[in-house]
Amino acid sequence: MNMLEAAQLKRVNVLGVGLSAINLDSALAAVTNSLAQKSKGYVCVTGVHGVMEAQTDQPLRSILNRSFLNTPDGMPMVWVGKLRGFREMDRVYGPDLMLLVCEMTQKKGYTHFLYGGGKGVAEELQRRLELKFPGLKIVGTYTPPFRPLNTLEEAELVRIVNEKKPDIIWVGLSTPKQEKFMAQYRDKLDATLMFGVGAAFDFHAGKVRQAPRWMQRSGLEWFFRLCCEPRRLWRRYFRNNPLFVFKIVCQFLGLKKYAVD
Repeated sequence: MNMLEAAQLKRVNVLGVGLSAINLDSALAAVTNSLAQKSKGYVCVTGVHGVMEAQTDQPLRSILNRSFLNTPDGMPMVWVGKLRGFREMDRVYGPDLMLLVCEMTQKKGYTHFLYGGGKGVAEELQRRLELKFPGLKIVGTYTPPFRPLNTLEEAELVRIVNEKKPDIIWVGLSTPKQEKFMAQYRDKLDATLMFGVGAAFDFHAGKVRQAPRWMQRSGLEWFFRLCCEPRRLWRRYFRNNPLFVFKIVCQFLGLKKYAVD
């Protein structure tokens, strides 16, 4: 599968955001082929939060729709896809995809670079991943400030990455920061694929607990995360979740049409 074929993978229109109609196996196959062919692109992992942010952020919506893959990161995305007839579609959760790709590249020798996280997170993530996958090649880390890079910082990042020439850059910011970062730096950084995996950095570095698998599969991960970080997340979930349900019902009933542009 080359980049053109990947771009032609069917997508599900979720409020104007095209979600790749894939599962973990097909996502890994697409990533593997892209790396083999050195076809540049970026991978977004998108759930309700990303879709709702894109409702009022046209640049973000365009970034998501121009991605190499835009994986269904939340169960509501999967349910919408299945209702649209994509029976093989399943959740492609950022933390799970990260581990699968690391396992695959451990055997093939591809190299990684970690960008994001708070102080010390990327370094701890590197340590843990290298313990979990002996022989995994992580060639560098970069912890950015909580703001856009200035001219000197950008030049430093470009220099570091382009000296290392990693095959993969993992971006652990938040939505929409990580998606906009990948779109902005895709052509500046000498790497094949960039993955925006958000909280996967904190999860795999042991900084934040993950929801039990049964809660992830039943669509209740948001509730678990809300209980863990209520001050940070309550506005997101109490605003976005009911509004998403309302909008998606309107889309299904044909009361509102959304173009994937």
